[in-house]
Amino acid sequence: MSGSLSNLYLAGYNSLQAAGWTISLLKILNNFITAKSFNGAYASAGDQLCFLQAFAFLEVIHGAIGIVPSGWVNPLFQWAGRSNFLLLIVRPIYEVQELPAVYLTLIAWCLIEVVRYPYYAFTCIGDCPYLITYLRYTAFIVLYPVGMIAEMWLMYQALPYIKDKSLYADSFKSLHFSYCDLVKVILLVYPLVFPKLYLHLFRQRKAKLFGKTHEKKKRR
Repeated sequence: MSGSLSNLYLAGYNSLQAAGWTISLLKILNNFITAKSFNGAYASAGDQLCFLQAFAFLEVIHGAIGIVPSGWVNPLFQWAGRSNFLLLIVRPIYEVQELPAVYLTLIAWCLIEVVRYPYYAFTCIGDCPYLITYLRYTAFIVLYPVGMIAEMWLMYQALPYIKDKSLYADSFKSLHFSYCDLVKVILLVYPLVFPKLYLHLFRQRKAKLFGKTHEKKKRR
């Protein structure tokens, strides 16, 4: 795919994702204002978010074929982590859909994505407004820890339901562990992986927001 065509395609993809996450955020906030409760976050936008998350697998493909510089490993891990939470736990287990952890996670995700996708879309078609760039490399400072803690909280709360329902028992039948065991392992891995990702984002922030300033000072 030529450079101009790939940029046009990526701008369209990121714009669609930005619109979808923005609409989802508005639905969740409207439900909160109307019901005055954390309940109903998934009911108001869950199906749409499941579609957007499944659709986001294209980002793994984008990295694999080289039309974005991120590669495919990090996008795959991020996609798998969110998909496990949203598609494999929250969607099939009705009992956890009303928990506050779901609300906190979805709000954190939406706030991250309504900045991240417009940033990528603007970058594909030209210069990105500074405010969006600043938010892209600043909002994560609060939103990433909140999202991670809420995800872990929800997965921990979901463990009894996963075990009682023997969730995905057929898929794990030939293995020596259950899906419940896998979720427990994920809960142990999350705190180990998060610091590396978090510090990487801070390095990106320094390069994107302050790199040019430092270069100008050195030249002087």
